[in-house]
Amino acid sequence: MAQRSQALAERVEQANRQLEATIERCSDAQWKTKTAGEQWSVGVVAHHIAQSNEAVTGLVKLIATGQPVPPLTMEMIHQGNAEHAKQFANVGKDETLALLRKTAAAAVGTVRGLSDEQLARSASVIGGATMTAEQMVERVLVGHVVEHHGSIQAAVDAK
Repeated sequence: MAQRSQALAERVEQANRQLEATIERCSDAQWKTKTAGEQWSVGVVAHHIAQSNEAVTGLVKLIATGQPVPPLTMEMIHQGNAEHAKQFANVGKDETLALLRKTAAAAVGTVRGLSDEQLARSASVIGGATMTAEQMVERVLVGHVVEHHGSIQAAVDAK
């Protein structure tokens, strides 16, 4: 197994475990608190992260295996996020934790299995920007969790 993929997988795992720990400690009032950045409840943001892990892992797989990446714009992402926020406005903590555990484990497993060659493959992704599979893991799979977790933590700490 590639050392780079192992290190990346550990970062994915750590980011998701930290988020999981924060979610587990949330009271009902904190779960319903609106975040400053997203203007969604903590619960919706947490579920968004859990669900997004799966989609981003899919993009990582496509890039790593040299398959075509479907066209994706920030407008499409924002629209999907808004729809998600409406659909999961009352999502439960247990449901979200179960989804997070499932999608995080799948993401970690996928990243662990990538070779250095696969990590170095690149493709045109969001808005036509070119990213390697490794950059997608670092910036999106890890970065997305870390960014939103910060927003959740700030909301939880304020309540």
